[in-house]
Amino acid sequence: MSQTLIQTQSQTQSQSKSKLVPPHGSAELKPLLLEGDAREQALELASTLPTITLSSRERGDLIMFGIGGFTPLNGFMNKANWQGVVDNMRLQSGDNEGLFWPIPITLSAPKATADNLSQGDKVALVAKDGEVMGILTVEETYTIDKEHECQQVFTTTDPEHPGVQQVLDQDDVNIAGSVEVLSEGEFPTRYPGIYKTPAQTRQIFEEKNWKTVAAFQTRNPMHRSHEYLAKIAIEICDGVMIHSLLGALKPGDIPAEVRQEAIKTLIDNYFKQDTVIQAGYPLDMRYAGPREALLHALFRQNYGCSHLIVGRDHAGVGDYYGAFDAQTIFEQIGKDDLITQPLKIGWTFWCNACNAMASDKTCPHDASEHVKVSGTKLRKALSEDMEVPENFSRPEVLEILRNYYGSIAREERAEVKLTGASAV
Repeated sequence: MSQTLIQTQSQTQSQSKSKLVPPHGSAELKPLLLEGDAREQALELASTLPTITLSSRERGDLIMFGIGGFTPLNGFMNKANWQGVVDNMRLQSGDNEGLFWPIPITLSAPKATADNLSQGDKVALVAKDGEVMGILTVEETYTIDKEHECQQVFTTTDPEHPGVQQVLDQDDVNIAGSVEVLSEGEFPTRYPGIYKTPAQTRQIFEEKNWKTVAAFQTRNPMHRSHEYLAKIAIEICDGVMIHSLLGALKPGDIPAEVRQEAIKTLIDNYFKQDTVIQAGYPLDMRYAGPREALLHALFRQNYGCSHLIVGRDHAGVGDYYGAFDAQTIFEQIGKDDLITQPLKIGWTFWCNACNAMASDKTCPHDASEHVKVSGTKLRKALSEDMEVPENFSRPEVLEILRNYYGSIAREERAEVKLTGASAV
């Protein structure tokens, strides 16, 4: 029996006595990853089936189904649920009718493929490199208004928005159905010790006797403001999980391997032992700002976290969202929609007068004394070989990042633009 399955069974058996938050909409995690003989039989069946090639985003979503990160969903959404989530952030059909869900989780296929599928048919889900990732049992095929989804989820239809472009690039028809997941891709081997399933993080929290855990979402190396946010959360909760996105990003963002090294160095040098753990998850960024903040809280509940740190421009991009829209959206949902709650923290910055990190709630000094730090500003400075002030990031972290940028020819570096909240 695999270690993953043993951990999942152990977590399920102990869930009833756990002091951690329960999974979203369920008393226990619902991982859809097959193991052992069941997986081998499914792989044999998959070799006889028609195929759908997954986009990078869809592949990450499928893996999240597999590890229980999208509990209690059992597969890609049908049209009723797509409509309910897009318009009201709520499922409209099936066993989970009425359940809160902020972003549609869908699979698309070319019309020629969809036209040959009927309810009950099985289809193999294949990554772009040819790996068989899962099997879907078809419930429904349907078309959508892509621009309507974009306007509702991203508040824009601008194709320059990377999340909007993902939706516009989808194939013509959505395929709904339950899934059996056959692979976690490269994540367990490429990020050993970092990539963790919800069952694994829950086990770690239990072993540490943590009851309240704050997740810190990041797609960047951690600068001084990030460090400050995490330490505020440590004062409030038993521990913090620094939870890095390991899937695809937009051009100019820093690769996961570099981020993991930088974060580990920060933890080793500047955090008290046993107050923070480092972990990663397999999704691509959607850059959906407020709606993505809600999704981040939802699946962190499945990972066992009671809180999500929500600071400035959470999951944002460009100037599509206000600096704190991702905080106020939590006030617009029902009090019972999510158990995991936001830790809302305002502007944080280095104050020259305080000679320390501070926030807009704690610092009495004029804004002229404030050095506002953002991941975008840091990436821009490093990518253009500019001097980075010492109060932006720890020296050990800066050394790792400078070495990374130094390995890339100047003309090959993506342009980093300062827009929206990152430009302040």
